[in-house]
Amino acid sequence: MATSEKPVMVVGLDDSEHSSYALEWTLDRFFVPFGSEQPFKLFIVHARPPTSSVLGLAGPGAVEAIPIVDADLKRMALRVVEKAKDMCLKKMVNDVSIEVVEGDARNVMCEAVDRHHASILVVGSHGYGAFKRAVLGSVSDYCAHHAHCSVMIVKKPKLNH
Repeated sequence: MATSEKPVMVVGLDDSEHSSYALEWTLDRFFVPFGSEQPFKLFIVHARPPTSSVLGLAGPGAVEAIPIVDADLKRMALRVVEKAKDMCLKKMVNDVSIEVVEGDARNVMCEAVDRHHASILVVGSHGYGAFKRAVLGSVSDYCAHHAHCSVMIVKKPKLNH
């Protein structure tokens, strides 16, 4: 009897609460209910921004700041990875790979989809308005148009007071 490989799900993760919510939402709906018979191979991917993109056009003093900024980005990536491991451990999701890839999040996510032959990409939505999305760019919008798989955009519900 031939065994077939599980389809692959890639979840994009950054240090935002929207992203954490998307991961938790995904784990609760696509992994926890299935126990050890999880229907997907899970890859969690964090896009670490290049140091140069954070410094931008900082001027002549930027050279001294490079090691400091780089160390901060590495610490942030470590926090994101630890949070993902923690969340998966608490929900008993063990068949997971976590990656940190340097680059623009839009490209990193689409490249992860191709590299892992993913069936689905899950990203959170920050809920930016049209102007902020136009200025900052939207990872979820970009991925929805460029990823070579289905893209699920998870929005954190707004609380009504």
